[in-house]
Amino acid sequence: MLGDLNKKELIDLLESQVIGRIGCHSDGETYVVPVNYVYKNNAVYAHSGNGKKIKMMRANPKVCFQVDQIKDTFRWKSAILWGDFVELTGEERQQAMQGIIHRIMPLTSRPSEETSHGIKTEEHTSLVVFRIDLTKATGKYETHNL
Repeated sequence: MLGDLNKKELIDLLESQVIGRIGCHSDGETYVVPVNYVYKNNAVYAHSGNGKKIKMMRANPKVCFQVDQIKDTFRWKSAILWGDFVELTGEERQQAMQGIIHRIMPLTSRPSEETSHGIKTEEHTSLVVFRIDLTKATGKYETHNL
C-alpha cells in the first residue's frame, strides 16, 4: 500500500533519522549531498566545512532536504522538505553544534576516539553551523505484508 505521511509521521521520521540529503541550487548547478542533522522546532540543524554546498546555500538560501527510512524495497518512508538556509553564530551556533554531537555520538562505535564524527577539535571553530527553517513538507510511505 502506498500512502502519504501525515504531519506526526513526518516529524517522527525526521526525529528518528540522523542522515539526510540537502539539495541546493546556484548559478545553474544543482548539488545534492548527505549531511548529519538534528530536527528540532520545525528546523533541521547541521554543520559543514566551508565548501561547495555552503557556497551554494549562501548564494541561494532556498534549499530542499530529503530523509528516508528504508527497510526493504516494499517497506519505506520518505520525506521531502523545503526551507531556507540560515547560518548560525554565537550561542545559537554553540547550542546547535552540541545538539548535533549529542545526537550522533551514541551511534559511533568509537565515541571516545571521535569528537564530532571524525572532525578534529581544532576544526570545530571553522565549521559552518546552520539551520534550515522548514516552510513546506511532503512525505510518502509504502508498506506490504509479505
